[in-house]
Amino acid sequence: MKTRQLLLSTLLGLGVSLAAQADTLTVGAEAVPHAEILEHIKPVLAKEGIDLKVKVFTNGQQENFAVAQKELDANYFQHKPFLDGFNKAKGTQLVSVAAIHVEPFGAYSRKIRKLSELRDGAVVAVPNDPSNAARALLLLQKNGLIRLRDPSNILSTARDIVVNPKKLQIRELEGATLSRVLDQVDLALINTNYALQAKLQPRRDALFIEDSQSPYANILVARPDNKSSPALKKLVAALTSNDVRQFIDSRYQGAVVPVF
Repeated sequence: MKTRQLLLSTLLGLGVSLAAQADTLTVGAEAVPHAEILEHIKPVLAKEGIDLKVKVFTNGQQENFAVAQKELDANYFQHKPFLDGFNKAKGTQLVSVAAIHVEPFGAYSRKIRKLSELRDGAVVAVPNDPSNAARALLLLQKNGLIRLRDPSNILSTARDIVVNPKKLQIRELEGATLSRVLDQVDLALINTNYALQAKLQPRRDALFIEDSQSPYANILVARPDNKSSPALKKLVAALTSNDVRQFIDSRYQGAVVPVF
């Protein structure tokens, strides 16, 4: 009996020791698809000794500040132009660690079924952060609705519109609210993560949408001091695995496209 108790005590002690050795990695993410993808790889990382904790945010600025202030180890929700704009505006030095997927940006409407029905003077809602506002304008330009002063400028604003034959009224709104104002505007250009949260299916519901060549890949972001840590390297390996590729393809049916 004493031998059995001693063995049990030893095994329990070993379990505590192994648990203590696990590295905790805290990552901020948008609910869809980022947090879902991270939740999918938790078991893989657990086998690698990583306890992945996912914190869901709805505000990208808060998410970036949390990484900069070391409240998070990393975040996964944004593309490089958004990150560059944030660093420039806020004086931070966050860095891209890896590109994971593209969420093709789309235009949605509850008032028209095809682009030819868009009326003169229509109200078009776009995100109010500089990088995604420009992204929306570039997509409007690509579909012949406007022309920008510099057709390739990824920081274009509504003031850079030089041709607007339909006299579209551009309204900048918080990106997360765009799906909720579809009944109030003629057209809204919405990030795919927000479209998915609103139960929109980009490939089915968008009047027009970016193709897979979009330069706006969503990235894993960290700080200069931890970007090369062993734990983050394991996270990148898991996020860019064939398993995750298959998960993305199966779950999102083209609304989210792997770039690795």
